[in-house]
Amino acid sequence: METSETGDATTKKRPSAKATAGTGHGPGRRLHGALAHKLGTAILSGQYAPGDVLPGEVVFAEELGVSRSAYREAIQVLTAKGLVASRPKAGTRVLARERWNLLDPEVLAWAFAGEPDVRFVRDLFELRSVIEPAAARLAAMRRSKDDVRIMRDALAAMRRHTLTTEAGRSADRDFHDAILRASGNQAMVVLSASIGAAVHWTTQFKQRSRELPRNPIPDHVRVFDAIAASDPDAAAEAMGSLVDLALEDTRSSMEDWPREKRA
Repeated sequence: METSETGDATTKKRPSAKATAGTGHGPGRRLHGALAHKLGTAILSGQYAPGDVLPGEVVFAEELGVSRSAYREAIQVLTAKGLVASRPKAGTRVLARERWNLLDPEVLAWAFAGEPDVRFVRDLFELRSVIEPAAARLAAMRRSKDDVRIMRDALAAMRRHTLTTEAGRSADRDFHDAILRASGNQAMVVLSASIGAAVHWTTQFKQRSRELPRNPIPDHVRVFDAIAASDPDAAAEAMGSLVDLALEDTRSSMEDWPREKRA
């Protein structure tokens, strides 16, 4: 990508109007949300790197035929998620990656809109491997009858729709969310939206170019059976296995995964 030097700031060419066209035509999607999605995806994909300066609102708004206020609102969205910071006369600069709110569900969606960074995918699974088995253990100890019913209904929807459909992936997210909530640990419940988004996007990503390598629903059944039977050890083991197998499936779908990380 071409760059130009202005003082100590590097300004990259902005996404073309043609590339941006159509991003805001989803039902009920507001224009600034579409612009935030476009810019956020460009940042997460590396099109804009940390330290780069985003295009100014006047030039950007004129090129895309949008209002300057819509652009400013989009920048506010990115700022709230830790992706950028704006300063008078210095423009809007992409922040260091460690400042990004990578667990924000919308940021996760932007990361998987293109080809996600393999290190980031690895990090997500490492987080899941820490949180979800512990949550399953607690859920087996603390779950209520309503919790079991919600998990059972989600599992039935996964079977009915399969994970190749949006409805099936939504049920998958509901299943994992129900386990976190059944843990009775409020700190874990706070992570439910992030864990659910990670589950959703990695599952969708795995089948972007090919079918799922195997059916993961039996892995979920083992987790459910252990929680329903109030068996903490079995629940933790089953969930650990589920996450490990999901990671292997994801590795196989990413050609550039580091060889030393493969089993």
